[in-house]
Amino acid sequence: MPDQPLPPEAQRALAEAEARRKAARPLDLPPEQGGRQGPEPVRFGDYELNGRAIDF
Repeated sequence: MPDQPLPPEAQRALAEAEARRKAARPLDLPPEQGGRQGPEPVRFGDYELNGRAIDF
């Protein structure tokens, strides 16, 4: 972080972003049907299906 304080415009933008985050509702999505079991493959950078690994 810089030693200088943020300009008023940046402080206002941060405050507005925080207000939007607090006002946002969580997504109301149905649970996945027939998805893969175990950890999310995208999170770990590769996908394995029937013994074949595909890297993203």
